[in-house]
Amino acid sequence: MPECWDGVGKGSAGAMILLGGPGQQCPGEHDIETPYGLLHVVIRGSPKGNRPAILTYHDVGLNHKLCFNTFFNFEDMQEITKHFVVCHVDAPGQQVGASQFPQGYQFPSMEQLAAMLPSVVQHFGFKYVIGIGVGAGAYVLAKFALIFPDLVEGLVLMNIDPNGKGWIDWAATKLSGLTSTLPDTVLSHLFSQEELVNNTELVQSYRQQIGNVVNQANLQLFWNMYNSRRDLDINRPGTVPNAKTLRCPVMLVVGDNAPAEDGVVECNSKLDPTTTTFLKMADSGGLPQVTQPGKLTEAFKYFLQGMGYMPSASMTRLARSRTASLTSASSVDGSRPQACTHSESSEGLGQVNHTMEVSC
Repeated sequence: MPECWDGVGKGSAGAMILLGGPGQQCPGEHDIETPYGLLHVVIRGSPKGNRPAILTYHDVGLNHKLCFNTFFNFEDMQEITKHFVVCHVDAPGQQVGASQFPQGYQFPSMEQLAAMLPSVVQHFGFKYVIGIGVGAGAYVLAKFALIFPDLVEGLVLMNIDPNGKGWIDWAATKLSGLTSTLPDTVLSHLFSQEELVNNTELVQSYRQQIGNVVNQANLQLFWNMYNSRRDLDINRPGTVPNAKTLRCPVMLVVGDNAPAEDGVVECNSKLDPTTTTFLKMADSGGLPQVTQPGKLTEAFKYFLQGMGYMPSASMTRLARSRTASLTSASSVDGSRPQACTHSESSEGLGQVNHTMEVSC
């Protein structure tokens, strides 16, 4: 087996867990120079005309493999990825086999992490991207869209928390760090208490991977920076003067048993309801892209069709099962022009502006 093998194995509930160890750089891997240091990027596929790239950003404690392998290796996702080039971004020093940062290294702030991404877009000649972020990665992509709105056509934000930590939360995090190992501290961010107790196979798989695959010193720097983040400066249009908001279509995703649920609900309350879809996924915890890749794939295809892409693709089982109830809801307007102007076609299912709880 080659050392750069992008391998996976089965975990709880059929979830696929990364098994491969660190190795040499593989085809499609790039180290991109940015104003705030090198950024490790992995490209899958090739650009498809004027279509945007799908750009991913992982959560703290993970890297693109641990966070997204299950989702992008899922069979039904292949119908989507054949239409788009995929660009996986690893936060500085979080990729497999990363060297430890030198003593005194200053990890980029969350704003600086967002400001590194235009260098990636420019390097590969992308005109704009559709971002998929989880947790800390969702925060970074939201910042990116706020600062560089012309580069972002759409966002899928999982487990996003728009709030900075207050003093009480900060103190609790510091105390937890003194009494727990770093992998266990990160696990409490990724999984709910119920999952930590009941889904032991999946949790143990991630405990081992976080401890063995991600450089612990580098992870500590990323963890510290994420926990010192500021509030995401967004407000629903019309609620405050000169309110800042995300101008592109957004799909918010959270499991119904996820530690980030309150944060995602609050984020939904701060976004434009005419361009935002909120998916609360039943029977899903802190990592819906790992435990429910099928449902998430269906929702993502529906989201892309609403933006005017893949109009000829087969309607998914999720979309079919929801069509009647969604069409009858007053919040659905299938003929409404999309908010973003980059799409190559205005055909599709129309952007949905409602809360959709996925329970199938």
